[in-house]
Amino acid sequence: MSGAFGTTRRRDVARKAPDEDVSEKDLTVGPPKDWAAGVTAVANSLRMSYDQMGAGRTLLTLVRVNQKHGFDCPGCAWPEGDHRSPAEFCENGAKAVAEEATTRRVTPEFFAAHSVRELAGRTEYWLGQQGRLTEPMYKPAGSDHYRPVGWDEAFAVIARELRALASPDEALFYTSGRTSNEAAFVYQLLVRRFGTNNLPDCSNMCHESSGFALNETLGIGKGTVSLADLHRADLVFVVGQNPGTNHPRMLSALEKAKRNGARIIAVNPLPEAGLLRFKNPQRAAGVVGRGTTLTDRFLQIRLNGDLALFQALSRLLLDAEDAAPGTVVDREFVEEHTHGFEEWAASLRDLDWDTVTEATGLERSAIEETVRDVLAAESVIVCWAMGLTQHKNSVPTIREVVNFLLLRGNVGRPGAGVCPVRGHSNVQGDRTMGINEKPGAAFLDAIRDEFGFEPPRDHGFDTVEAIRALRDGQAKVFFAMGGNFVAATPDTEVTEAAMRRARLTVQVSTKLNRSHAVCGEEALILPTLGRTEEDGDRFVTVEDSMGLVHASRGRLRPASPHLLSEVEIVCRLARELLGPDDHLPWEEFAADYGAIRDRIARVVPGFQDFNARALEGFALPNAPRDERRFPTATGRANFTVNALEVLRVPEGRLLLQTVRSHDQYNTTIYGMDDRYRGVRGGRRVVFVHPDDLAERGLADGDLVDLTSEWPDGERHAEAFRAVAYPTARGCCAAYFPETNVLVPLDSVAETSGTPTSKSVVVRLSRSDAAPA
Repeated sequence: MSGAFGTTRRRDVARKAPDEDVSEKDLTVGPPKDWAAGVTAVANSLRMSYDQMGAGRTLLTLVRVNQKHGFDCPGCAWPEGDHRSPAEFCENGAKAVAEEATTRRVTPEFFAAHSVRELAGRTEYWLGQQGRLTEPMYKPAGSDHYRPVGWDEAFAVIARELRALASPDEALFYTSGRTSNEAAFVYQLLVRRFGTNNLPDCSNMCHESSGFALNETLGIGKGTVSLADLHRADLVFVVGQNPGTNHPRMLSALEKAKRNGARIIAVNPLPEAGLLRFKNPQRAAGVVGRGTTLTDRFLQIRLNGDLALFQALSRLLLDAEDAAPGTVVDREFVEEHTHGFEEWAASLRDLDWDTVTEATGLERSAIEETVRDVLAAESVIVCWAMGLTQHKNSVPTIREVVNFLLLRGNVGRPGAGVCPVRGHSNVQGDRTMGINEKPGAAFLDAIRDEFGFEPPRDHGFDTVEAIRALRDGQAKVFFAMGGNFVAATPDTEVTEAAMRRARLTVQVSTKLNRSHAVCGEEALILPTLGRTEEDGDRFVTVEDSMGLVHASRGRLRPASPHLLSEVEIVCRLARELLGPDDHLPWEEFAADYGAIRDRIARVVPGFQDFNARALEGFALPNAPRDERRFPTATGRANFTVNALEVLRVPEGRLLLQTVRSHDQYNTTIYGMDDRYRGVRGGRRVVFVHPDDLAERGLADGDLVDLTSEWPDGERHAEAFRAVAYPTARGCCAAYFPETNVLVPLDSVAETSGTPTSKSVVVRLSRSDAAPA
């Protein structure tokens, strides 16, 4: 039986054993949910935890997640409040912990039994289910198998290849957000001591657009709100974001804001269950009641329509000011703290409402009703994630969000500000520590003065540029500190071909993933400690999404005696590469992370007395928030003029956005279900409005191929189940990494270079392929 938005068939899909791969033939689809979390989330958390860790390890780990003297969740970067629950984790956080603390092991015998070619044919889910890596592994040139290798030999191989390069700029040093502050700092120090700024990282693919826009307009590339601000806001916009899956603990903060009287406006092409209704499993109303309705107004916007929406909101606010001078615009704030207001206001006078309607897909009345919410609010926060950052015009869009907030003084006072919600734990801290291919002069000067060498000044490659460099033979060695580069990046076929051109690829990892199977002529896998594991008497630190720094200390016995910490890996490689005469104290750093923190305190602003403050945690300085000071080029917060261009697609095409399923974190696939969207037992689905399917002669349940169109040619993803779904008209959605193949390498955001994974022009056609 079929309904308007998906088939109603439901059946349990048998859980696969670790040695079994999955099949899309198990896929079923039911109606999407209108609520998130609840007892079901608790049950799923415990089920996966017991399956991966057993009862004893589950108890030992989950009680320490995000606790002051425990370890930071290896999942998202959402902050913890001062008063923490004994269960300070969410469903997907529990899944992340279970994946890392699993009792399953990948041994040398596994690699002897499975060739690289075979591993490349396995699904991401199967690879992740094999367990923790236990020993360094080496694939020699010409071989199709990894073999065990000692740490000394592994470092010698890396040093040999790096020294053989014609220039340090022929090496690439990638970083995932999971890396600690201490590891990130010594990593960038090694790379710059070697002589390059080629430090692409996962920020290039997610919030780089936020950083560029916020630095230009506010003078800081981070958010300006605290958790307390979110709790006391009158109005919260949640834009291009799915907190119910990607950072579920945010739902508790939104629930508290609602209890304190806030209104919440969700702006998104897809209705997301977590923003509709939240059943908080730590409250009685979330267990036996209906929970809390979070969204007061849902603006189902067309993909890429956010710039037009915020211009329209601001234009209506200016009109209201004209009608009642002195009652809408915060004139005192604008005159004392901002620059460019008159030019910006004048640019909006010619805003064309037909263009706004076309861009947003919203009726003018919906926007006018939203303005009434804004006018009734004393304090407004705008939160956003990748739904804003992965478009060609992402930087102008975020600048327009800032314009909207500045107009009524909603930056730098309690309950108001910008809130870019970072994804991976410590992705923000890595950037603070200097993981940046375009470092500022002040940071490089501080490195020079502290360590007595002149770091390189030329900008390095970002993530997309790094892929091009590998493709074109400009780069020959690729070193990854965590992550799953080939699965996370765009244009999959191009990226994988580029990676296979490398002379050497090195992956510092906790678990197996596709980047180990798509590798260079020579390849190394260096197994490292996870967040959950003890590291002697040492601890590390991380920075959360709101600029709070705190300690993280694991308690589990390491998965193998052969594991090294990320800090030790970097420091031992540094000594091997740079030689015994290099004056930097790499051995001291490897033995004593406090020595690293002492150096960070002298190099990075805001980290004074780092060691003394690390265990209890502290907030980094935030000039817009703390002082209403804006360290921009003008010395003020900058209004900016941004051209409104509608993203028009050819007849018969749709705009695709790539999204996560609920059983997923970044490229890690925990399972084959997305229960909030009604999907069970598969991932090759494309969510399309039923009217858009009908216009193409397609129906719910049909098997379709997706083709993206770009000036250099077409890209294809075959055999996806069409799911009739209440998305915005003209838009569709599908999971990554399966649809990263459709994102052209050269389709990037202006200024930031972020891949445009939320605005891919595609066409659908009936598929002749059979589901895998």
